Amino acid sequence: MALKWQGWVVGLVVLAGLLVFAPLGLYVWASSPGRPASAAPPPEVRVTGCRVDPQSRRVLAVVEARGGQGSYVVTVEFRDRRPSAPDARTSQSLVRLPGLTPGTPAARTEALGPVWAPATVPWCGVVRVAGEPG
Repeated sequence: MALKWQGWVVGLVVLAGLLVFAPLGLYVWASSPGRPASAAPPPEVRVTGCRVDPQSRRVLAVVEARGGQGSYVVTVEFRDRRPSAPDARTSQSLVRLPGLTPGTPAARTEALGPVWAPATVPWCGVVRVAGEPG
């Protein structure tokens, strides 16, 4: 009779474990972040021109993107030619590159920077490229 009773105890322990750990497993599975089906490679983004507008004295950077799909937000940095210190504050501007597709391999836009001192030559560069949410 003792062996029959032990079988029931094992069965009840297994059932209790399922009732406790199955919802926990489902919660962890459901709360895990989804992965995109296919992540398109980011475009090659570069500054193709950097000049000071003679009338407004503001820096203009021509930003060009090749490749990639979708819309992107590009952070452009403006500083003088010497390398900036790690803790130096630089001017930055955000520009949007909308709708890159395989049919339109390149997109071009201008980033408007700060008013620039007359005696210095500006440097413009891409700091960050981020995809816009669909």
